[in-house]
Amino acid sequence: QVLLAESGGALVAAGGSLRLSCVASGINFRFVGMAWYRQAPGKQRELVGSISGGGGTIGYADSVKGRFTVSRDNTKSTVYLQMNNLKPEDTAVYYCNRRDPPPYSWGQGAQVTVSS
Repeated sequence: QVLLAESGGALVAAGGSLRLSCVASGINFRFVGMAWYRQAPGKQRELVGSISGGGGTIGYADSVKGRFTVSRDNTKSTVYLQMNNLKPEDTAVYYCNRRDPPPYSWGQGAQVTVSS
């Protein structure tokens, strides 16, 4: 059974920073490309950034490029999302999952709220 557990969400002022973590279990983590997604109220879930199994290939949505950084620690089966210079439009529930479809069962997500 695949389990994904996100953490690190919080309420933060605009311009602030947060780091989200996602621990995966039940998969051979180092061979799986991972990604962060987010879903804002009333909107569809969107891809934020992704990272290959070995960490050598990383990509970002245009809306977060230069502000967010995806990384991973395969010894801990954990993927991270460092978010800097947060904006109110970054407010959403953030999820991790594998980069390539089909997705695993979704975790509970991490709520990020950015106040203006």
